[in-house]
Amino acid sequence: MAGSQETFGKKEREKKRLKKKKDKLLRKEERKANGQDSMFVYVDEFGQLTDTPPDPSKKIKVDAESIEIGIPKKEDREEEVPVDRKGKVSFFDTSKGFGFIIDTNTQEKFFVHVSGVLEEIAENDKVTFELEKGLKGMNAVRVKKI
Repeated sequence: MAGSQETFGKKEREKKRLKKKKDKLLRKEERKANGQDSMFVYVDEFGQLTDTPPDPSKKIKVDAESIEIGIPKKEDREEEVPVDRKGKVSFFDTSKGFGFIIDTNTQEKFFVHVSGVLEEIAENDKVTFELEKGLKGMNAVRVKKI
């Protein structure tokens, strides 16, 4: 029968592993002695994490029945009235399907895609439009010629 194949490298790795384990245990004992081994974390009234328990005098009683979970139904929400804006088409490329509209009141430029256009538009047309939030900012949608 062959003997175990313990080489010098294996012995050294085992010594390192045992030393690491012993050091970890010593650090744990040191934390316990200093009182830093608290496993509890509390949330204060400002939403910050802390290791001290909250003050019972600041406790607020919440009625569980008053908590609404979910999205309110459409009839419960207030209807947003879309604001019709007026502007001028500064650039529109029909082959690529996008362009830009300048608002006449604020002189802001808004991106418009062919999918948001209700009628054919071209450069320098006066149009009415509404705004929607897009990936890179506000986009003009429901664009019509005046």
